[in-house]
Amino acid sequence: MRWLAAVAPFAPEVVLVPEGTKTAADAAAGVGCEVRHIVKSLVFEVDGEPVVALVPGDRRLDTGALATAFDGREATRAPLETVRAATGFAAGGTPPFGHATEVPVVADQDLDGSATLWIAAGTPNTVAPISRDELLARSGASLHPLSTSE
Repeated sequence: MRWLAAVAPFAPEVVLVPEGTKTAADAAAGVGCEVRHIVKSLVFEVDGEPVVALVPGDRRLDTGALATAFDGREATRAPLETVRAATGFAAGGTPPFGHATEVPVVADQDLDGSATLWIAAGTPNTVAPISRDELLARSGASLHPLSTSE
C-alpha cells in the first residue's frame, strides 16, 4: 500500500474489516476494540486550507477548536475532491499520514495513550494498529483540545 511505503519502516499488520469501517463503531466491532480506540482522520479546511484532525472514535470534532488550533477563523468539512487531492485517499479510508501533499495534522488531546489505537489504512475497509506516540511522531501532529462528547 502506498501509504506504508511513504513512511517506511512502518509495517503494521493491516486488518481487513469485510463489513467496512463506515463508522467508528463499525471499525471497532471489526477489530474487537472500544470505539474510543478508533482514530478518525477527518479532513477539514481551515480558512480554505486543508488540514487533518485526528479524533477518537467516540468523540465529535469541535470545528471552533480546530480553527483555533490553526489560528484560523473558520473550519468546515472539506469537499470530497479536496480530501482526495490533499491526501491522495478517499474520505472514509484516509490514514493520518502518508498523504499526497504536506497537509498539516493535529490530534485531539483525548487520544488514549495507554492502549493500542486503530487508524484507517488507506481503504474504507482496512485499519492498522498503532500507539499514540508513534501516531503523533509519524503524523507530525501536536495535541490540542479538539473534541466534545458524542
